[in-house]
Amino acid sequence: MADAAERLGIDSETLWTERLLPFLEEREGQRRTAVRRVFIFGPLALISLIVLFVGIAAFDSAILMFGMFGLIVVFFYLAAAPMVKLHGEIKEGLLTAIATAAGMTYSKKPVQPARFSEFCELGMLPNHNQRSFEDHFAGDRHGAAFELYEAKLVQKTQSGKNTTYTTVFQGVCIRIEFPRTVEGVTVVTRDAGWFNGLAGLAQARINGRKLERVGLVDPKFEQIFEVFSTDQVMSRYLLTPSFMERLLSLETSLKGKRVRAAFDERNGGGELLIATETGNLFEPGSLFKPLNDRSRFESLITEIDLITEIVDLMVRPATLGEGSAVS
Repeated sequence: MADAAERLGIDSETLWTERLLPFLEEREGQRRTAVRRVFIFGPLALISLIVLFVGIAAFDSAILMFGMFGLIVVFFYLAAAPMVKLHGEIKEGLLTAIATAAGMTYSKKPVQPARFSEFCELGMLPNHNQRSFEDHFAGDRHGAAFELYEAKLVQKTQSGKNTTYTTVFQGVCIRIEFPRTVEGVTVVTRDAGWFNGLAGLAQARINGRKLERVGLVDPKFEQIFEVFSTDQVMSRYLLTPSFMERLLSLETSLKGKRVRAAFDERNGGGELLIATETGNLFEPGSLFKPLNDRSRFESLITEIDLITEIVDLMVRPATLGEGSAVS
């Protein structure tokens, strides 16, 4: 954690003792009250659920069913509502303080998810019909402005009376104003079988220009990625071995999978878009533990450090022996 704080330019000791610890200790009483409510009303909700099932089987009474269902809802709300509210307050307070100390901005939800329509259009995200966004960070590294937010995409399907909700993507979407020359559109992704419609990239047109498949120079990356571009020459200029290595390193650092990226000139200047599945990040830890547990702070510092590491990884100049830089 010390190395992460140093990279972020944060005096972690001062931030913890002077700002975050007092913030958390002020809410410790609320946490204890919320936990007690869980242990009181949670079992009552469970008992009501058992009575509901027994009553339906024994009496087939609509009045009993609706009555017990109402009790379940009330008990569940009484148990969960204070915990949910406190969780959101603590999460926003911690992340805002850490991000600000690191020279970034944080908001619980992005006002406008950066380039989300482009992520979908370019086959970087799977088909879905429900979506939600949270944990938006923005800042600047090496002269490159960036945004990162979490997205959860769900496919709702109906079969007769049965409704199924399937999470098809939970991870991060990243937009970086790429500080080097970008022309046209180049998409780097995994095997086309992963996503619905991704194979259609081979027939897609961007601003009237066809996306054509690009062969990679290095056979190692040729086996891992598929590349489509409106400009074959530009795509080879951008996709150096060092960049492809960094793309794989990003996936490892995020403990994610199926990383995909796109260079896009259409919004003025060059942008690098990245999406990868990571699960749910940036959570403040269990509220069943005392709030002054410093490990929740250290965990968030480490995860926020990943954000700047991602941008550094993608835009910093290549080091000696790494391969030719994207320039």
